[in-house]
Parts: sequence; structure tokens; C-alpha cells
Amino acid sequence: MVPGLKESLLGLINEDAYNPLKKEELAVIFDIHSSEMPMFYNFLDELEEDGYICRTKKGKILSPNQMGYYVGKFISHRKGFGFVESDKEYTQDLFIPSDSINGAMHNDRVMAEIVVPATEDKRAEGNIIKVITREITTVVGLFKPSKSFGFVIPDDKKFNKDIYIPKKFFSGASENDKVVCEITVWPQEDRKPEGKIIEILGQKGERGVEIDSIIRAHGLPEEFPKKVLDEAEFVAQPIPEEEIERRLDIRNLKTFTIDGDDAKDLDDAVSIEKLPNGNFNLGVHIADVTHYVKEKSKLDKEALKRATSVYLVDKVIPMLPKKLSNGVCSLNPFEDKLTLSVFMEIDHNGKVVKYDIKETIINSKARMTYTEVSDILEKDDEKLKETFSNLVEEFKDAETLARILMNRRTKRGALDFDFPEAKIILNKEGEVVDIKHYERRISNKMIEEFMLVSNETIAEHYFWLGIPFVYRIHETPSAEKMETLSKFIATFGYTIKGDMEEVHPKALQAIIAQIKGKREEEAISTIMLRSLKQARYSPDCAGHFGLAAQYYSHFTSPIRRYPDLQIHRIIKEHLNNKINKKRQDQLTNIVDYASTQSSERERAAELAERDVHDFYKCMYMKDKIGEEYDGIISSVTSFGMFVELDNTVEGLIRLANINDDYYIYDEMSYTIIGERTRKTYKIGDPVRIKVDNVNVDFREIDFELLGKIEE
Repeated sequence: MVPGLKESLLGLINEDAYNPLKKEELAVIFDIHSSEMPMFYNFLDELEEDGYICRTKKGKILSPNQMGYYVGKFISHRKGFGFVESDKEYTQDLFIPSDSINGAMHNDRVMAEIVVPATEDKRAEGNIIKVITREITTVVGLFKPSKSFGFVIPDDKKFNKDIYIPKKFFSGASENDKVVCEITVWPQEDRKPEGKIIEILGQKGERGVEIDSIIRAHGLPEEFPKKVLDEAEFVAQPIPEEEIERRLDIRNLKTFTIDGDDAKDLDDAVSIEKLPNGNFNLGVHIADVTHYVKEKSKLDKEALKRATSVYLVDKVIPMLPKKLSNGVCSLNPFEDKLTLSVFMEIDHNGKVVKYDIKETIINSKARMTYTEVSDILEKDDEKLKETFSNLVEEFKDAETLARILMNRRTKRGALDFDFPEAKIILNKEGEVVDIKHYERRISNKMIEEFMLVSNETIAEHYFWLGIPFVYRIHETPSAEKMETLSKFIATFGYTIKGDMEEVHPKALQAIIAQIKGKREEEAISTIMLRSLKQARYSPDCAGHFGLAAQYYSHFTSPIRRYPDLQIHRIIKEHLNNKINKKRQDQLTNIVDYASTQSSERERAAELAERDVHDFYKCMYMKDKIGEEYDGIISSVTSFGMFVELDNTVEGLIRLANINDDYYIYDEMSYTIIGERTRKTYKIGDPVRIKVDNVNVDFREIDFELLGKIEE
């Protein structure tokens, strides 16, 4: 079948000007050979089964939208109702009442019909008519047995039905065990889903059990299959002499790594030199993982399945076995390592005036930490300067270049939201002893800038070569979101310049600059961030809005991200003249799947990381009930307001529990207003709270409002 046929076919059918055609007519349009006709018709049947197309009684093919149907992902709410997120971009979610769900479960791909059309102040209401695919087949939850049957109460409260477990499927589970349950019978009308227990994680409340529950709930594979581990052992061989001879040997070059204190998977090293013409020669040297992980190998298939490493405070679920991630691929100091390098000559304006991409071999001269390098540059630490005297000048040159690159990005409109990240500190027993802000110091920003410039350089080079590639894209925000943001910031006296249909990053950057240090900074920054789209991977180079970059990819972390690994493979094939027309067609399909899979797994990893952080924050706060803190309102909803403390812990103040008035939520201004007193609370307001309740099971913290802090 023709590469890209699905995209072309759906592109035609979803066009506004498309007139419904029969399958034979579509076969003619797409020049399908008679020998491939049965395959093409089967392909159409699959598209229909998956909800991408519909057929009339006369056999004409059209989009679900043309049939008045709404196809997308069902998002369930704990109260029973839900929403369908449309496949079609810029389409408002469809509200599904609890009596119209018809057996759909959270995350299922469904087809719905619109029952009540949307109005100006109310979204459309619908009814689910078909579950296309069941996306989640296993559920993690708490087991509650009785004599002849039991139930699993799902941890994820969006699964608002308990799962019935016949006694023969208890599998040895007992009261209050956390378990993994496989769904065997799907819900119908008022009938609960049925299942069987396939794994017992341990008793509720134990730290390891709770973390394992989160890992299983997000479908993160922990253990590597034996065949994958065996292959990792086999490929982790010393570098052959012939491999060294065919590469650019830069083992004498002063390369070094800068990472976090506890990082073990070191996939990027840098080198820097001040040239006689005043420019900088920056080398970014990335672990050549593809030398060990070959396409279609067991290692490669497992890496694609995982697509990313996941960092869960004190636990890492790596994309590659440790033999590779922490060993043979990691750019450990004073060891010969295979790398893929980009050398960039950068002028005093931050422009890359010349670059070269090479397969290399390096020998890192130092394993530095962000703390050490920052202390040298920010505190002029004499002891550290003496220890790393051979690199101090390089660090200073690196800082100078990083500031030039920062300035260039700022000038072109890159957005820089300075939201605090949490650093959760555990003791040896795994108990939370402190939560504080993660510091982004000069060395963090320095490495960040060097990775950004190399990612852009690589992306632009391969875009103009026209070779299939995986890009990191961040699309322009929708006009609807920008209109809403514009109305919100207007209440503070700010305006967004330019066309809301195609807003430029500079217009938002200007607002960020204007609100810096002002009381409304938190409020506007939060709403602005929520107005932007989510970055993702794509075979199409659509640009990166947040970075104000026309070309962007992920090149610098192949140990922990599959897109980087995939483009390394493409880069090396191109450098060695191995990409012909046939290979180009293969790569088109490969990068398309890798982009979709990596985006989905990245999202799962982010949600798991967030859940683990929420669990630890609840554990930290559970013995602090009754204590008082100052915080900032971080979000306002129809049922309450979230308050973030200085240590990044967030809790909910429920409107029903504020006793001095009856409060109403104003959706346009993200404000709650007292009906009698007209007292207002909005995002960014400082408040005094008392910790009221901590529910570790639901990972929820409740605060009691003591009052607004007047400034």
C-alpha cells in the first residue's frame, strides 16, 4: 500500500469541499492497482471500524463529522458524567450526561451523536452510540472481598465503577491489597464491569506498594524481558579498532559533562573554544546509542515501546537496560565513548555561522555537577577552581556564550515561564524530609542553551535536506484560547498585540515582561500557560511556538528519549550515503509511528511523575494538619480554589467550606466573588491557610481559608 495513504485519504474525506464517493471511485482517485483492490477495500473497512470514516446506505464514504457524529476520546468524571475530546482540532469537547455514557469507560475511543447543540454559554450535549476501542484493559485498585465475590475499587477516580471479581479470580488477594485487575466483561447499562486479579502489589499504604500502583496504573513497563537484557549484554562490547578508525577521533579534545548530582545516564558532553576571530566553537557530543541499538533489534523494539525514561523521585524506569544507559553508552569520564557530534561556530550575536556534523569518539575530561560549575561561576569558589583549574576558562567562555544565546532567543520572542519545580528530598528509609524549589542556576541554563542551539541546528539542516525526520513541535495557540486570554488580561489593563488567529510569541513575551514582579504575574502567567498547546513529536516541521523557533528537534538525549535515538539513526545513514528512495519511503512510516508513540508515552510518563510527586507531597503534609501557612491562589474553579505554598505543595479550599459568604465563580475572570460582601479571590492573590485534611489515597490536600493577605 502507498506510504501515507491513510493521511491522504482522510485529508480528502475531511475537506469541506469533498462530495461523498463510493469505494470504487476512491480507488480510481488514489490509483489503486487491480491487484491491490481487495487490500484497499479491507483498509477502508478498518478505517470504518476505527471510526475514521462512515458509510451511507448507498455505500458512499464520508467523515463522521459529515454524518453529524462526534469521534474522540471519552474522559470520565468521578461524578458519573463525562466529555468526548474530538479528534478534530479546535473543536469544543462534547458533554455526555451520566445516563448517556452507554458502557463507555475512561479513555475509550468512542463515537457520539449530538443531542443538544451548543449555545453561546453552554457546550453541546451528546449521547455515546458506539465504543470503537477499549483503551484501558487493566485497572489498579483496592481489593475488597466477601464470601463469594469481591470488588476492586479503582485508584483512578475517573473510573467511577467498581469492578466485580468472581471468587475464582481472587488469585490469592486479601482485604486491602492493592492489585492489578484485568477487565473481562465490559459494563452495560447498570451492570458493573467484571474482571480477574492478575497481580498483587501488596498492602495499601506501604510506600513501595503505592509507587508500584502508580507505575502499573500508567502502563509503565518496569522489568526488561530476558531476551532484551541478553541482547544488551551481547552488544556491550569494547569498541572495535575499525570503528575508531572510521570516526573523527577527538579524544584529546577538552570535553566535559555537566549533570545533576545523582545522574547516571550521561548522554551529552560539550567542548568550547574561543576562536581568533572572536567567535566561539561549540561542540555538543551526544552518546551514539544507535551503534548498540540496531533498528528492529529486541533492544530497539523495547525502547520504542517505552519511548522515554521515567524519573519518579528516587526511582528510574529507564528506556534502555542499565548495561547501556548507565554503562556502555553513558559518557562517563576518562573512558573512550562513541558519540555523534555537532560543531558550531557561533558569532557574538548568537548566530550559528558554520557547523559540521560528525561521527566521533571522545574521552570526557571531567564529570561536573550543576552545583560545582555554578559555584565556580557565581561564587568564585577557590577550592573548586583549584580542583578543576584546567577547565575554569572553558566554564567562563561557556557562560559568556550561553548569555549571548539567551539574549538571541529573548530577542526573537522565546517564552520563559519561571514556574517553580519541586525537589522532593527523601531519607534512606524513603520518607519525605523536605520539599523545596529546584534551583535553575547558571550552569543549568548554560547546558540548556547549548542543547537548544544544537537541536535547532540539526532540525534545520535535515528539514532542508527533505529527509523524513522526527521534529519537536509546539503549534501556535488557537484563536479561541487567545481571545479568552486577551479578555482576561484586559481586566488588569494589558493587551495582546497582533492578530489573534496567528499570534506571534513576541506578543506574549511582551506581556510576560510587563507583569514581571507585579502582583498579577502569577495569575496571568498561569492562564497564559494553560492557553498554549502541548508540545509533541511530529514528522512535520511545524515550528516551536514557545521557543520562537522555526525548526526544532530532540537530538541530545538518545539514552532516555526514543525520538533522539531515531533521528541519530537517520543522521548516521545520511552521513554514510545510505538513504535511497526505498529507504526514504520506509523512514516516512517509521518517523510517523515513532512520533505518535513517543508523544503518547511522554504524556503517560508526565502523568506518572505528577502522581508520584502528589503522593509524596501528601505523605509530607499528613502530619501537618492544623498548621498554618501563607500561599498563593494557583487556580480557581467552580467548586473551589487551589492554593500553592512556597514549597510547591498545593491544596484545595472548597467554596462550600468558606463560611463568611456565598461565593460565585466568574469563568471569564477566573475569580470567585462573594454574593453579599463582593469580596473577591483570584489567581495570584496571597492568602493565609490552615491544613485541614490530607487524603493520601486520593492524593488530595484540603486547606481551610483563614483570610486574604493584603499587600
